[in-house]
Amino acid sequence: MKRLLYILTLSVALAVGTVSVTMVASPRIEQVSSDETTVVGGKGTIAMVAGDSDATFNIFSITGQLIKTVRVNAGTKVTIDVPKGFYIVKCAGKWSRKVVVK
Repeated sequence: MKRLLYILTLSVALAVGTVSVTMVASPRIEQVSSDETTVVGGKGTIAMVAGDSDATFNIFSITGQLIKTVRVNAGTKVTIDVPKGFYIVKCAGKWSRKVVVK
């Protein structure tokens, strides 16, 4: 019920045009060994892993607003801080995933 109320409130706010989104994302980079490109939502973070080749990730809010574009070198993991919520993460030319940040 709370989710439905949140979605309805957000829809009305978007229709009126009074929504302003401000996000701060600070990346953390670390080396990993992974064969595939993945994304995981965590507690206040989104972690993106590039597999065998470099990858570009586009992070969108649930309303479709582009939040940040992150380029991840092959074999590394980048973690950015974001507010809790729902996000769409697209790996350029490969896939898109829904991500929940708690």
